[in-house]
Amino acid sequence: MILSTLVLFCCSAVPATTSQVVTSSSVAVSENPELASSSSESHTKSSSNATKPDAPNPKVNAAMGDIESTSIAFEPAATPAPLRSPVKPATTESYETSRQRKIWYGLMAASHGAAAFDAWTTRRAISGGYGTEGDPLQRPFANSGAIYATTQVVPALMDYLGHRMMRSESPTIRKFWWVPQTASVGVSLGAGIHNYNVIH
Repeated sequence: MILSTLVLFCCSAVPATTSQVVTSSSVAVSENPELASSSSESHTKSSSNATKPDAPNPKVNAAMGDIESTSIAFEPAATPAPLRSPVKPATTESYETSRQRKIWYGLMAASHGAAAFDAWTTRRAISGGYGTEGDPLQRPFANSGAIYATTQVVPALMDYLGHRMMRSESPTIRKFWWVPQTASVGVSLGAGIHNYNVIH
C-alpha cells in the first residue's frame, strides 16, 4: 500500500511543464513547416557530408602527357636557304646535240673507211715490191690480211676521244671535239693516196 502511494505520488509530482514543452515544440514545428524542412535538410546534408568521403583528385594520363610533350618537342625544321651556286646537270648528255651526234657518226665512218683504204693500198704496194711499211707497229702485219684489222685501232681510239670531248664540261674542249676524228681521217687518207700513187 505504501508502495502504491509512492508511485502515485511520483507520477503526480512530474512537472506539467515537460508535456507543455513537448507540445509547444510540436506546435511550433507544425506552425512553421518551412523552418522544419530547412532544419531537416540541413540535418541530412550535414549527416551526408559527414558520411561521404572526399572525392579523389583527377589522375593525369602519363601517356597523353608524354605524347603532348613529344608533339611539342618536334617542331618543324627551318626551311634551308636557297642555293646560290648554279645546279650542275646530273648527266653530261645535255651537252651533246643531235646534230653533233650525226657529225660524229659521219666522221667515224670516214675515219674507218680511210683506214681501210690505207690498209688496201699498203698491202698492194708491199705485195708488188714497190716499198716497205714505214710504221714500225704495222710492219709485222703488212704481209698478211691482219693489217686490215690493225689499221682500225687508231680510228677507234680517235672516235672515243672525240665523243668524250663532245660531252666534256669544259666549253673550250667541246668546241674542238671533232679534231681527233678529222686528224685520223686526214692521216689515213693521206697515206692511202701516197701508196696509190706509188703503185700507179
